[in-house]
Amino acid sequence: MIKNWGDPEAKAEAERYDNPIPSRTLILTTLEQLQTAQSHAELVDHFNLPDQKSIDALNHRLSAMVRDGQLMKDGFKFQPATDLPSHEATVYINSKGLGTANIAGQNDILLAERELRLVFNGDRVKVRQTSVDRKGKAWGFISEVVQHRVKQIIGKVVEHQGEYFIQPSNPNQHQPITLEKELIEHANAKVGDMLRVAIDDYPTREELATGHVIQSMADKADTEIIIPQTILEFGLPYEFPDAVIKEAESFKEPSAQDHKGRVDLRDLPLVTIDGEDARDFDDAVYAEKRPGGGYRVVVAIADVSHYVRLDSALNEEAEDRGTSVYFPHFVLPMLPEALSNGLCSLNPHLDRLCMVCDLKLSRAGKVTGYEFYPAVMHSKARLTYTQVSEYFDGTTDAIPQDKSIHKSLNTLFQLYQTLKGLRAERHAMEFETIETYMTFDELGGIKEILPRTRNVAHKLIEECMLLANVAAAEYALEHDIPMLYRVHEAPEFSRIQKVRDFVKLLGLPFPEQPTQADYQRVIEATKDRLDAPSIHAVLLRSMMQAYYGAKNSGHYGLAYEAYTHFTSPIRRYPDLLLHRAIKTHLQQKPHTLSGAALDDAGEHFSQTERRADEASRSVTTWLKCHYMQQHLGDEFVGLISAVTEFGLFVTLKDLYVDGMIHVSQLGEDYFLYDQASQSLVGQNRGQAFSLGDEVKIKVAGVNLEERKIDFQLIQQLTHLGRVIRQKAPRTASKTLPTEDVFSKAPALAKLSEDGEKPVTKKKDKNKPSSYTKKPSKKSASKPESKEKVKKKAKPKKKKSNAKVKQDA
Repeated sequence: MIKNWGDPEAKAEAERYDNPIPSRTLILTTLEQLQTAQSHAELVDHFNLPDQKSIDALNHRLSAMVRDGQLMKDGFKFQPATDLPSHEATVYINSKGLGTANIAGQNDILLAERELRLVFNGDRVKVRQTSVDRKGKAWGFISEVVQHRVKQIIGKVVEHQGEYFIQPSNPNQHQPITLEKELIEHANAKVGDMLRVAIDDYPTREELATGHVIQSMADKADTEIIIPQTILEFGLPYEFPDAVIKEAESFKEPSAQDHKGRVDLRDLPLVTIDGEDARDFDDAVYAEKRPGGGYRVVVAIADVSHYVRLDSALNEEAEDRGTSVYFPHFVLPMLPEALSNGLCSLNPHLDRLCMVCDLKLSRAGKVTGYEFYPAVMHSKARLTYTQVSEYFDGTTDAIPQDKSIHKSLNTLFQLYQTLKGLRAERHAMEFETIETYMTFDELGGIKEILPRTRNVAHKLIEECMLLANVAAAEYALEHDIPMLYRVHEAPEFSRIQKVRDFVKLLGLPFPEQPTQADYQRVIEATKDRLDAPSIHAVLLRSMMQAYYGAKNSGHYGLAYEAYTHFTSPIRRYPDLLLHRAIKTHLQQKPHTLSGAALDDAGEHFSQTERRADEASRSVTTWLKCHYMQQHLGDEFVGLISAVTEFGLFVTLKDLYVDGMIHVSQLGEDYFLYDQASQSLVGQNRGQAFSLGDEVKIKVAGVNLEERKIDFQLIQQLTHLGRVIRQKAPRTASKTLPTEDVFSKAPALAKLSEDGEKPVTKKKDKNKPSSYTKKPSKKSASKPESKEKVKKKAKPKKKKSNAKVKQDA
């Protein structure tokens, strides 16, 4: 019989349940009236529940209310979630299907499987924290999907129990899309074909997304599909709207009218210095010695703001894109080609509008003054890094025979030598990492992966750009100009501790509160070692991620008190914003962007930058996996580049490709991970695998969908720089499949119906969903003998990470 709780839904509860309990409405009202969080036990006492069945039912209801975002659970206490703030966040889903809501400036909130049914990777949502688990991690509830990033997708046709789906190829896009059978037949598609599909209805917590076929990709090579597929899956703006193209093509070559109010620098021998394959030229440089000593450096940057005006279709599109996206052999530009490669690009022998940072420096390379102004210029030459480097090496005919260009370059080189010394004095970090580039065949597949070397010309231009960016940041601070700074904060304490333990084992000092000088000392002390890239990668991983922010917090890595981006407005929108802000100040007009709007802009452009980086990495990783398919079974030598509990990541020395050796493949020993030394150490035989060790491997498996490469250990060649003269270790007889290798990290628990207990969900082999995980394979055990026979005690079997071998 229902109790007299004054429950507004008492009648409905009595009709639905034989043993009614307080309704959700009553629970929320009670918690609001009590004005303090209550535990399950306290609510049981408050409602005076008479039996265990009612007590258990209340527990289930409370858990369900947490799951549905009505209650917040912190430890054992419940309180109304409506009292808690809602945050706008970006959803990130990794290749294992685990998701988080990333809130700018705050800790991530974990999302349960039920929440991930609503979204695709990269969607913008409003999220509210609903619980904190025993490890102190916050879990949340999606109250609203603000913006779906994905509009179309390319995936494979799969069939399950008579229904058809498109399963996205990118493991981060976990959502299958339902297609009507008639649509499949109309597209002449069959199971296994690749289709491009537009989403009609987005998913709910109960139903999958639906869509329709736009294009069959069955006749396309995999390498031709991967870039458009990635563009769609990351929600990258692709084709420019007609209005944007029309506006970009409406501009004419700069006229005398456009030159008004600008400084005329057309007689100055400004030149651009870029890579051989560059098509847009943001910056040009010139240097001269000043009569009284010291230097004058002119950094001229394309005046994109002259063409991309506020409240225009061009501006709206550029702001949405935020940045150009650079894939291995394709660029998705921020601006239409008419501007990016045309009027905005500082092409040689053409008049171009620019924004100038004109700097004065002392003989010692210290900046003594600077000014910013709009100008018109005429580039005297389009030079490459290779040409300029050869010129500095003595090959004078590597560049045009123009004395004014030679004189400017010689002055720049002399100044660079001074600036290089100042860089070392302020302890800016210079990590020894290997950058690569790829050459491709006619179908877009990799022919070669080669190391990219940074010559003196790269470094000279970098120093010029740093001068202009720092001057722009200081100019904004001096004149109180609202703009976006490029912020790189000092590492968090937890990250520093990991690095400190590792560096101590190298025999190098590293304090608890390290400065840039401490980092740079480690870099200098290890830069000539064989394992320098691996050591520097550990240091680099301790760094915080740089972002755009309205508040200046300095740049830790470059060791600047203030820093911003001024020099690349063709490909970065924050640079364009800064140009506008400086122009507004010079014209003594009110600024159009400040306060909360500027904060929002910083968050947006930080996200578009991350989106571009992730998309580019995704394509690069896929291409490397595709390339390694031809090397299955081949043997290579590589260096251990990372060590984890579940295995070793190895970078091949000749191919610059990364793969993994699972811990079960290291031999018949039991290996434990030692975080301090970044090693896996055998507990029985003492064999250890450490960061930077050289190993010989065989390519054992490639999984294109997972973007994973498996290696099998053949032999450990070196350990801690010493050559190992011993037989190859015995390895497990069977290579561990890729899907098992990369599923060793603990999965997020799925909630049962009551919202609390984790449940194991069996996966239908053909069902197109990544919510479920494969059950772990249990080793078979021999049945015990029924006869009780006294036997000699056997020596205790040593533990091993290798898989148990079964008797035939």
